[in-house]
Amino acid sequence: MEEKITLCGDNCIECPRYNAHGEEEFQNVAELWYRVGWRDHIVSNEEIRCEGCSFRKQCTYHLVECTKEHHVDKCNQCAEFPCAKISSMLERSKAYQKRCKEVCSDAEYEMLEKAFFDKENNLMK
Repeated sequence: MEEKITLCGDNCIECPRYNAHGEEEFQNVAELWYRVGWRDHIVSNEEIRCEGCSFRKQCTYHLVECTKEHHVDKCNQCAEFPCAKISSMLERSKAYQKRCKEVCSDAEYEMLEKAFFDKENNLMK
């Protein structure tokens, strides 16, 4: 199975946002992100477009900035791993997982589960 694991343990290859192409797909992802609570409104297609983590992009968990400060490529390479930021991120992720079970269809939940809810295992790769 192909993977592209982010700093926070997400798998981009499974992410509907990372894989969206075309106006309708971006719109569907923006609506899903709003419904789940990852956005407080339905954002534009340009804003929902994702090309992966980078230093030009704001990380909601502040991990991009943190890895830069600690001079590592991934969190698990850091001497402080696992740290309070990782613990907080995992707790937030569990809350999002519960919310997804409540508001998503089975197909949507399965897709989001593959992309976002195996963070702990993915962080160790």
